[in-house]
Amino acid sequence: MKKSYVILDRDGVINYDSAHYIKSPEEWQPIPGSLEAIAKLNRGGFCVLIATNQSGVARGFYDHDVLKKIHEKLTAELESLGGSIEEIFYCPHHPEDNCNCRKPKPGMLQKIQAKYQLDFKDVFYIGDSIVDMQVAITMNCKPILVLTGNGKKTLENHPDLIPSIHYFADLSEAVDAILSKKI
Repeated sequence: MKKSYVILDRDGVINYDSAHYIKSPEEWQPIPGSLEAIAKLNRGGFCVLIATNQSGVARGFYDHDVLKKIHEKLTAELESLGGSIEEIFYCPHHPEDNCNCRKPKPGMLQKIQAKYQLDFKDVFYIGDSIVDMQVAITMNCKPILVLTGNGKKTLENHPDLIPSIHYFADLSEAVDAILSKKI
């Protein structure tokens, strides 16, 4: 049986975001209901992947080891609720590095597509920023905007997105829509 996938951005979707970056496991705090929503996706037959820009590494705010510890906290808290993340992909580069993996460029999603042999037309991509929506549209994913994190600002600043995407208050509402096949 073919697996179904959902790709999530991290900051602003799963956990609270910060203009000062999430620099430690202690600073990483889940948005209420987000981990439960991921576990619900898993129970609904979906594998969950994360694709996240983490320029704080290149900026020197934290290193790969600290980022690994942050992700270990995320996965441990999620596992305590019966959920799991298949894999976390991240871009550690500075925006000025002009790498191909930093969203909205498609490199990170191309890596996911190659590794998992995905037809992205069947994959939901849930994010809170314009770069999330741009990469989802570029790669032919089904984009969903959540209004947590930068989502409200993204919707206000890019009203042209409204006809082409679904948007929901938070990850929990988005997951309910996916699982009820309303989108």
